[in-house]
Amino acid sequence: MAWTRRYTEAEPQRVNRWLAQNGVCSRREAEDLISRGLVSIDGELVRDLGRKIAANQTLVLADPSDGRSQASLSVMLNKPVGVVSAQPEKGQVPAVRLLTAEALVGQSLTIPGRDARLAPLGRLDMDSRGLLILSEDGVLAKAVIGPASELDKEYMVRVTGAVTEARLAKLRHGLSLDGRRLKPAKVSLVGEQRLRFILKEGRNRQIRRMCELVDLAVADLLRTRIGPLRLGDLPEGRWRALTADERDALVNASAGEGGPGAQRGTLKPPDRANRARTRP
Repeated sequence: MAWTRRYTEAEPQRVNRWLAQNGVCSRREAEDLISRGLVSIDGELVRDLGRKIAANQTLVLADPSDGRSQASLSVMLNKPVGVVSAQPEKGQVPAVRLLTAEALVGQSLTIPGRDARLAPLGRLDMDSRGLLILSEDGVLAKAVIGPASELDKEYMVRVTGAVTEARLAKLRHGLSLDGRRLKPAKVSLVGEQRLRFILKEGRNRQIRRMCELVDLAVADLLRTRIGPLRLGDLPEGRWRALTADERDALVNASAGEGGPGAQRGTLKPPDRANRARTRP
């Protein structure tokens, strides 16, 4: 349902808070409405999730069913080695260039252009591969990489060097990078020279630097999961659109919602019949 009101208070206030105070929706739901292009102030579309409304300005919330909103595209990519997540240097290939019709698995309502501005939500360095989310959805970005995010990330890592219990213990708890203590990590031996890392932070080249501190070297690094979203059988170099259920599961798990198992990768990949679905 559409909603219009003039702001009469003296002090500016964040739009999401004001909508919540007026009983229109929760703050999180307000951020979702903003990201979907449904909120405008004095005729100007609100794009900043932290935007404030000032005295005598008029806010208009469009009806989600009237077709005026623009869908926020979010995709998952199996990034290969040699591709950079975001801004490339000369001669480098950015991940967004892989989002072609030929590389699409299933269907998408939108095929990003060569210069699409989809932001990586949690980068993978050029020497790493695996699950990468690219999105223009501000609420999803906050859920995945915001400072309050509770999502963990899982990696399969092949190393060289002697894997001992003492070194595993240090990797799990006891290391610092750049003068700051790392959060405890879940690290387990899952095969010959193969480790599983589960982290709740993403410092620059963190796993590689952690391994270096215990005299191990990373030969291969594959990200397999972000919160409840798994890479699954998506082929390397291919991509698909996130479904509405996957998007909502990430947002809910980031806030600690969804009950037991929300962070255990229990979300099933969509079947081919449902892969055309994108968030409205």
